[in-house]
Amino acid sequence: MKILMVCLGNICRSPLAEGIFKHKIAEKGLDWTVDSAGTGGWHEGELPDHRSMAIAQKYGIDLRYQRARKLQSIDLQQFDLILAMDEMNYQHILKLAKTTEQQQKVAKILNFAHPNTDADVPDPYYDNRFEHVYQLLDKAADASIARLETELE
Repeated sequence: MKILMVCLGNICRSPLAEGIFKHKIAEKGLDWTVDSAGTGGWHEGELPDHRSMAIAQKYGIDLRYQRARKLQSIDLQQFDLILAMDEMNYQHILKLAKTTEQQQKVAKILNFAHPNTDADVPDPYYDNRFEHVYQLLDKAADASIARLETELE
């Protein structure tokens, strides 16, 4: 299983989601790949936002190995599941999709924890709600991993 987390700049939400998923997957001993990207390339090569790194560290997750990168059309071929943090990024990813199969790989992350709500993970960059975002992503990770494990059995 190869999962890609996607937000706008790949410095706040998607790196946090990547770190949370990797942590939980490692605890379960799953041989899955998790990465993250942004629909915009403004921060390419940069570390995650220091506030994302701090909230992750609070929960024992290290994000220092991550570097921001821009989403590429090849990602829709290489990943099995692409999880968007919000509607804007979800729509952007769908525009990159060249086939129905690629479109079907794309989902909004909170729909795993809260099915059919199409809720967005708010961007904490401006309002500093990193703890809230962490809690949303933590619950979504648990729900996503449980569902995917069941589907792969």
